[in-house]
Amino acid sequence: MGVSNSIAQLLVLRGINTFNAAKQFFRPDFSQFHNPFLMKDMQKAVDRIQTAIENNEKILVYGDYDVDGTTSVAMAYIFLSRLTENVAYYIPDRYTEGYGISLEGIDYAQENNFTLIIALDCGIRAVNQVNYANEKGVDFIICDHHNPSEVVPKSVAILNPKQKDCNYPFKELSGCGVGFKLIQGYSEKNNITFEEIQSLFDL
Repeated sequence: MGVSNSIAQLLVLRGINTFNAAKQFFRPDFSQFHNPFLMKDMQKAVDRIQTAIENNEKILVYGDYDVDGTTSVAMAYIFLSRLTENVAYYIPDRYTEGYGISLEGIDYAQENNFTLIIALDCGIRAVNQVNYANEKGVDFIICDHHNPSEVVPKSVAILNPKQKDCNYPFKELSGCGVGFKLIQGYSEKNNITFEEIQSLFDL
């Protein structure tokens, strides 16, 4: 494909070791996207969001301050704001709250009557934080791509292709990629066409 040796090495490290696999990586065909419901807990995540929207619950889209986190938050917020007015976003302060899910963020959700947090690009190791949220009546859906520990948070759903018992074929999705699979899954179950969400790729 005319890529440099360094790029070729990066591709191989990510399991992309044939010409066709590389072509699909650089020039994806949307018709070949994997079924989002191959990802563990996808149905649980879609159902919880549907319940929140039907019951006019407040949804907080939460993500880290890095590029993957902020694009994930923007994408999910844009999508959900088309479906409900009861959605907001939260990006933690990198200096006072640090990386990942913070107790301050959960307090903010509880104090402002949010009952569902969708965490993007973070949360897979936030066992104590999710326990804290559960005590306050705040549910979590975690969309992450970092390696999980042996113990995972007790959230409503965890979307992470790197979970050992997750059957999603492509394990190297970004956090934003995992978030998009959630959007794709919700859309498929609610008769939202792929063309309606395709513009989110611009992020």
